[in-house]
Amino acid sequence: MSRLTITLDDDLHRALKETAARQGRSIASIIEESLRLRGIRDQVSARALVAQARERARLDADQAAELAVEETLSARKQ
Repeated sequence: MSRLTITLDDDLHRALKETAARQGRSIASIIEESLRLRGIRDQVSARALVAQARERARLDADQAAELAVEETLSARKQ
């Protein structure tokens, strides 16, 4: 697993620590979940998403990519 150092505003850091404590979770798990909810995916996962869209909708590559982008944007709004 990789490590990352980030700089946060003091108030945001405090809120993140409080949230983690309240939920009984680590700060890392909250950050990872947030990134996934924002649509951050590795290349393999992104390609799998496009392949799944193509298979389900019987779309060509361009249509499938467009659908994947639309679905990702929709998920980010939720």
